[in-house]
Amino acid sequence: MGEEAEVLFEQRGRLGVATLNRPKAVNALNHGMVLALLDQLTAWAADDSVAAVLVRGAGDRGLCAGGDIVAIYRDMLDGGHATADFWRDEYRLNDLISRYPKPYVAFMDGLVLGGGVGVSAHGSHRIVTERTRTGMPETTIGFVPDVGGTLLLSRSPGETGTHAALTGAHLSGADAVYLGLADHLVPSGELEALAEALEKAALEGATPDDAVARFAQVPPASALAGQREWIDAAYSADDADEIVARLRSAGGEAAEAADTIEAKSPTAVKVTLESLRRVRGRSLEEALAQEFRVGVHCLAGPDFREGIRAQVVDKDRNPQWKPATLAGVDRAAVERYFEPLDGQELTFESKESRHV
Repeated sequence: MGEEAEVLFEQRGRLGVATLNRPKAVNALNHGMVLALLDQLTAWAADDSVAAVLVRGAGDRGLCAGGDIVAIYRDMLDGGHATADFWRDEYRLNDLISRYPKPYVAFMDGLVLGGGVGVSAHGSHRIVTERTRTGMPETTIGFVPDVGGTLLLSRSPGETGTHAALTGAHLSGADAVYLGLADHLVPSGELEALAEALEKAALEGATPDDAVARFAQVPPASALAGQREWIDAAYSADDADEIVARLRSAGGEAAEAADTIEAKSPTAVKVTLESLRRVRGRSLEEALAQEFRVGVHCLAGPDFREGIRAQVVDKDRNPQWKPATLAGVDRAAVERYFEPLDGQELTFESKESRHV
């Protein structure tokens, strides 16, 4: 028998179920998985026998820990072209999910990081649990939030999204609901029963709303809500150096956030802040096109490669950022990440020419 597919697809009655199936890697996404999801979701969108879609992860560790960054690291050593192709299709998948014509339910249980947010937080019914640990931790590896993450976090209450993006903090299910990355909290032990209820609702031609409502609980208060005073005061600045200075002057938890930010890639922090500011009021497709442009420029810079090396490859947790400080990253350096790509820009084809 051959190896089991990295994404499993089945139709339970009128419910299409997609299961990310790399449990040993916490279902980290690779290009083949993205293409499989694009093809099947496109087919289900046009299939009258499918009324709704459920996306979940295999194993008990999480929906998806993000993109396969070890594969990205190896590709960067070879020039980064395969990664750019992967992102092009991944971002088109994110766009498809955001405008999916049928209910799209995502079980955001366990780890849901980076690319995992992309396959869940753009859906119509986003379910977190008490086990959820989500977020966009890209600044830790010298990268910038992508998969539409800059747009999602730019829409969070006050400046909480800016705080989450710059610090790369892992967020609870309650935090995810507060930030607007998720809709409902359901106890992890109830997910199988919810899946059965979704199957029944699809068979009866009902929306998932009533089924989800039966299992959803009021999430606990997000810690971010109680930190709004210093978060909004500090992160309202449009300059990362000023944000850090304000955090330090506030002391306590705010000063700890300053320490966290200063340990990240200074270039990634400044480019992330600029990305968040530029996507305000924009569409998801515009945000994804910007993220693609920034990402391709990151492939050519030193910090993305160094961040993955330090965190995942050598695991010394001691990245040598270039430049090493926020003050060393000038405005011109930041703006270079937003320069157009010669003939490589991400575009979104007409619906007729998308994957079928």
